[in-house]
Amino acid sequence: MPCPAVLVDAAALTPEAVAAACTVRLIASTDDRASLPPYAVATGFKAALGSTCLVPNQDGTGIAAVLLGTGDGKDPYTSPFAAGDLARKLPAGLYRLADGTPTGQAEQAALAWMLGAYAFDRYKSKASDEALACLLWPAGVDRVAVEALAAAFALVRDMVNTPAADMGPQELEDTARALADQYGAGMTSIIGDDLLHAGYPAIYAVGASSPRAPRLLDLRWGDAGAPKVTLVGKGVVFDTGGLDLKPASAMKLMKKDMGGAAHALGVALLVMAHKLPIRLRVLIPVAENAVSGTAMRPGDVLQTRKGLTIEVNNTDAEGRLILADALTEADSESPEVLIDFATLTGAARVALGTDLPALFSNSDALAADLLTASSDSADPLWRLPLWPGYRNQVESKVADLDNAPEGGMAGAITAALFLERFVSPETPWAHLDTYAWNGKPRPGHPTGGNALGMRAVFTALRSRFG
Repeated sequence: MPCPAVLVDAAALTPEAVAAACTVRLIASTDDRASLPPYAVATGFKAALGSTCLVPNQDGTGIAAVLLGTGDGKDPYTSPFAAGDLARKLPAGLYRLADGTPTGQAEQAALAWMLGAYAFDRYKSKASDEALACLLWPAGVDRVAVEALAAAFALVRDMVNTPAADMGPQELEDTARALADQYGAGMTSIIGDDLLHAGYPAIYAVGASSPRAPRLLDLRWGDAGAPKVTLVGKGVVFDTGGLDLKPASAMKLMKKDMGGAAHALGVALLVMAHKLPIRLRVLIPVAENAVSGTAMRPGDVLQTRKGLTIEVNNTDAEGRLILADALTEADSESPEVLIDFATLTGAARVALGTDLPALFSNSDALAADLLTASSDSADPLWRLPLWPGYRNQVESKVADLDNAPEGGMAGAITAALFLERFVSPETPWAHLDTYAWNGKPRPGHPTGGNALGMRAVFTALRSRFG
């Protein structure tokens, strides 16, 4: 579902309505308090992140202005989204940012206003009749960019929030195909037994346990002669852990295990909406890791598209198996940039928490571009090493590779080192181990599915190719 239409074009309104819009002024906690209205000082307004002060007009019959606290700017994840609660927090009506608000800050505020209006209400029996506060489009902002970002966030959030019963392999394919049709991209899929005939045995093996057939989605867009950029997204629509069954507490959020696929499609939406001059390819291996008589077993040895064999020492380490086949195919075209997204390891969350995706790359130049874009887009990433001393940990005594090294140490790194074996050293590649979920409500980030790393990747691509 799209974000609600809470940003309004002044050209569609009367001059009187525009003039009557209530002003929203952004205040940092470090700003000089002498610049605050006396009412704000008297009521103890501290300008903490997301805090508001509704300054009354002189006769007390209405609001003269809204002061929005933006905090001290030290939290790169939430600080840019200080306006994210205003659509639902302020009284219904029309608002505008104060004159002189810097363009970059205004653009972030407009995006945050839209993202905070998002609600996942697909399963509510009664639609909400809550009236939302609307913001006039700030002058000078890139509306195409803001609207595309809001649409990409909504796409990722909707996909991740949807229960696995309604976001299975077919529904994920339908979502990708609708996006392809919207932007004139081509898309094909290889389904079920055809995966074996086409040379994708690892994807097939992971999905063989489910009555819902696994598949590989392949979206292509752009001029054939343009620089090749390929995205890969892990599409495990639900992960029981397989025969190495997860406990209930760990299975609770496994509807989000296709968050990598959602992120890849979110970046694709941004690329196509901005018409970047690249040849985009998106590969999404899709499978449900279920429990049945056809499930892969601990100790099984799987074939892969690359020809390497994998000993399955834990059926709950299935994401890297389907990514292995997809990365091999992605690498076969020698793209100028290859990036994969995956909700891959709990180890990355232990190391970096839920807000900070782990970044791995075989290219210092690509990693530097992504980290710079991360800072520029307020979408934090943190680089972890492809530590060569751990490469022997992903080797098996009975096969070429082990999907689950014993000991549990450096789990995010060993998972990335496993994936590295399916990418040529000459191909600039980055792997994002992302959480795709927001566990508590924060300005602009309601609880539920969320895009973490998507803006950083798109910003890097736009900087390099746009």
